Amino acid sequence: MSSSDTVPETGLSTGLSLRAVGAGLLAALVGYASSVAVVIHGLTAVGASTEQVVSGLVLLGFAMGLTAMGLSLHRRKPISIAWTTPGMALLAATGAVEGGFPAAVGAFVVTGVLIVLAGLWAPLGRWIAAIPKPLANGMLAGILLKLCLAPFLAVSQAPGMALLVLATWALVGRVARLYAVPAAVAVALGALALDSSSGLAGGAALSGALWPGVTFVQPVFTWEAMVGIALPLFVVTMASQNIPGLAVLATYNYTPPTRPIFLATGAASALTALGGAPTVNLAAITAALCASPDADPNPARRWQAAFVGGIGYILFAGLAGVTAVMVTRSPPILIEAVAGLALVGAFGAALMGAVQVEANRTAALVTMLVTASGLSFAGVGSAFWGLLLGGAVHLLYWRPTVSQPAK
Repeated sequence: MSSSDTVPETGLSTGLSLRAVGAGLLAALVGYASSVAVVIHGLTAVGASTEQVVSGLVLLGFAMGLTAMGLSLHRRKPISIAWTTPGMALLAATGAVEGGFPAAVGAFVVTGVLIVLAGLWAPLGRWIAAIPKPLANGMLAGILLKLCLAPFLAVSQAPGMALLVLATWALVGRVARLYAVPAAVAVALGALALDSSSGLAGGAALSGALWPGVTFVQPVFTWEAMVGIALPLFVVTMASQNIPGLAVLATYNYTPPTRPIFLATGAASALTALGGAPTVNLAAITAALCASPDADPNPARRWQAAFVGGIGYILFAGLAGVTAVMVTRSPPILIEAVAGLALVGAFGAALMGAVQVEANRTAALVTMLVTASGLSFAGVGSAFWGLLLGGAVHLLYWRPTVSQPAK
């Protein structure tokens, strides 16, 4: 039974909670500022133009916002929605596929359809959950490894700016870890805006970006994009976002039914993909901001935090043009560095989950190393081959557990 089921809906519980409003706005701010560079980097890696990146960000804001508002209001639970940050790291690691960005958009559409099927057909969700966690974590760690190295590689190419960003991240993280990445992003963009060589000084590059638009992308469905992007993106989204998101909610005694969540996020993902937007899903990290007692002492009012967080994401959609122009016109290594800092925590958690159980360690490491290698065969990216080869090693090393007879 969820905590919102155990607390009666009194007048107090249904009134507006200012703490919940504050928590929701904070969740949207942290979620957007800490990983928008990852999203932009992932979209440009698979071939999106600046206009298509802007379109994707606009539709992502509305997809996240409207689904969070609808689900939290309907279920009266703090159901927070976010973009798939690990999935965006997957796109950055995969790079362009045959067919260009239209093929990537086709993969986004299929990913959304697969999430809908996971809501309609329970066995599909169970199959994803049945993937050994060390292998899923190994694949995620392999995807994130290259990006997490970028902050330190940036020191050799842009030492002054990279060291400033690293120092900001470390010092702010020492005091308030939640604000470390947003502070690093702010410092990086501020330094670029003041740097005359970056093309952003004076704000001339931002003219015309204040009114973002939506661009339709005709999807193309190719075998390479289906196997190299759609299937790994679906697995990463389910294993690294939806399942942990449900676990976070369960930590605070919220157990919403999964079917409406998967149906809503999958349908929103498939629809907005036609404008270049990738997948949306349950939030994991920022979900705790809305579901914890910090949002409101009364569990029955915490849904308001997720609802307001949705409003925040819609408001941030209006900044898509400015954000995309600033990030895409910045030195690529610096943007990779900021994106890598946003993923350090996720990489550490994935690595620990991959190697924690000794019996599964070899298979998990094979999965991670193959994925990190960038191996591409038959047009299919390394994430698929990492999971496939790691799964083969897992089966090779697997030993059935023999129960001991009772004495």
